[in-house]
Amino acid sequence: MTTFDEREQAFEAKFKHDEELLFRIYVRRARLVGEWAAEQLGLTGDEAAAYAKEMVSEDLKEPGHQDILARIMADFTAKGIDVSAHRVEKEMEHTLEVARQQVMTA
Repeated sequence: MTTFDEREQAFEAKFKHDEELLFRIYVRRARLVGEWAAEQLGLTGDEAAAYAKEMVSEDLKEPGHQDILARIMADFTAKGIDVSAHRVEKEMEHTLEVARQQVMTA
């Protein structure tokens, strides 16, 4: 095996590792923002946990975070909760940082 092949394999392994970390961070973010939204919706216990899990599933439907945002906004509107999309996006930014710290230190 040549040095080039070894470097290529190392690069591919690092890329795979980085993508797996990013996936774990986004899944954790979806769960955390789901927990926050569940609290805003007045859900507790098993209902809140189930809602957070739904956000993880919701996030896997499409690339990006727009699917979670749309779902949370629809749920807030249905319950008559006056929270702006901007506020939800800010919470998503915050939970992304929290998720990154949790995954990187786990």
